Formats: sequence, C-alpha cells, structure tokens
Amino acid sequence: MGKSKTALAALLLVGSFLFGVSGAAAETILYRAQFGDANYCHLKFPAIEESTLFTNQPVLKDSGTSDIIDFYGSCDHDPVGMAEVARQTYDYHRAQFGGDS
Repeated sequence: MGKSKTALAALLLVGSFLFGVSGAAAETILYRAQFGDANYCHLKFPAIEESTLFTNQPVLKDSGTSDIIDFYGSCDHDPVGMAEVARQTYDYHRAQFGGDS
C-alpha cells in the first residue's frame, strides 16, 4: 500500500472513531472574522496536541503556542471536530512519511 493510501486509510479510521467528538473547543478560537452575511469566516486557533490527535478526546495546544491554524471556511468550524482532526492527521502523516507519493 502506497503512502497516500496509508494516509487516507488513517484519515478514515480516525474519522470513524471521532464521529461523536463535541464542539467544546469553540471558546479557544483566537481570532474570528465573518465575511458579510455569509457563513464564511477567517478563524485562528491552536493546533491539536499530537499526543491527543489519535484519541477520541483531542485537545488543543495552549493558546500561547506558535502552532496556530489559519482557517478559512465555515463559521461553525470545530477546532477539535472530525474534519479538523482528519486534516491535522493528514498533515502529521505527510510530515512523518514525506509527502503524497
């Protein structure tokens, strides 16, 4: 199995375990700007602690960290929700295994 297929399999596995993760991290958003009346925002929030990335209770890094996620998208994006965990898991695997080949 290639690296990209392994990363995709990991994303699907993490997603299946984290389906019920709550949006408790909403108060940790460091910056939020909504564009007009649309549900489109610019958000900044700490990355998820690597030690909790593969658990069913992901935790954000301290707000003083330099590891900040700069997100553009839905205003109701959850920093520890399934989509964000999957994205950061993918980024983690790319960093560990060297890209998409």
